[in-house]
Amino acid sequence: MNRRHANRTIAILAAIMVVLGGLTACDKPADVASNNLSNMADNFQIQRRIVFINGITDKVIATIEGRCSLGNSDKPREISVTCKIGDDKYIKDFVGLSDNVTYFVEQTEAAEASTYHYRVNFAPEQAIPDIVIS
Repeated sequence: MNRRHANRTIAILAAIMVVLGGLTACDKPADVASNNLSNMADNFQIQRRIVFINGITDKVIATIEGRCSLGNSDKPREISVTCKIGDDKYIKDFVGLSDNVTYFVEQTEAAEASTYHYRVNFAPEQAIPDIVIS
């Protein structure tokens, strides 16, 4: 094996080791638990209280409580809150945010979230399309 080929092989092996090292890198337990809690909330498994506050008057404008998920793709200065209120029943609210309106999200019940394993939930309706037979 010539020197050029050996250097190339070493570079490829080094790149593979970096990739594998990144895949096996351990996250902090708090980051794993936080990710799992967020995932659980997005699947309506976490009881929450969302409080909207007027920063000028210090008055509570609105409160939303329940198994609620915050919007992940909201427009700027807007937040959506989707809550599960029964089997296959949901409510979605939109709140406009301004310079003086803010919100606070409180998890009102403890939840078990493993710090050793990531939690991934697949929504079957997203993975398997509806099939209509005529």
